[in-house]
Amino acid sequence: MTARQRILQKLRERRGGPLKAPAADLAIVSERDWQPEEKLALFTQMIESVQGEVHRVDRTHWCDELASLLAQRHIQQLLIPRQHTVGQQIRDAADQAYSAWPRLRHYDQTIEQWQPELFHEVDAAITSTRGAIAETGSLILWPTQDEPRLASLVPPLHIAVLEADQVYATFHEAITTQQWANGMPTNALLISGPSKTADIEQTLAYGVHGPKALLVLILESSAPDASYKDNIQ
Repeated sequence: MTARQRILQKLRERRGGPLKAPAADLAIVSERDWQPEEKLALFTQMIESVQGEVHRVDRTHWCDELASLLAQRHIQQLLIPRQHTVGQQIRDAADQAYSAWPRLRHYDQTIEQWQPELFHEVDAAITSTRGAIAETGSLILWPTQDEPRLASLVPPLHIAVLEADQVYATFHEAITTQQWANGMPTNALLISGPSKTADIEQTLAYGVHGPKALLVLILESSAPDASYKDNIQ
């Protein structure tokens, strides 16, 4: 009998009989009867509970808010998409007020060519999202060549732009509404706050192996109600 077989035999003979998996309800939670404002408030509460930062802004002025937040954090280089609307709007805003913006960078080289700059000089990156999940406080990203996965995983600050009407109650609602079954990218990302890890004693630490901070800009058609955080049932 091998060492592995002896260990398994001892486990089978332990007091209490054979090991059994605990009972679990694996049914898919498909519906939550939450109103749009409730979903926004719950998403905000969930992601802020794990050190994420949320700003709800008017979509016509979101670039102004972004410039102010970048200045507060002394960001020197910002990685933006070249083709996506998010990047185009930032470039337009920077053309009008150049001095208010950090240096804008694009992911226009192979990772081998500019890895040292990406890892050591780019302070922040901004990406679009495909929505968010209120129940878990998660952002949904589908990486592309214009917005590769490393853009949200390497720079110390990740900024995500989220449309207010694309906050879904559950993951099931998101994948069915967006019809993921009809075609998916090579990988999809679910991001729930900045990077974090825990040691064997379950002491949680943030920013160990990825972005140290996550900032979410929720774009709305009008300014949010000041009492939005109280609208969770």
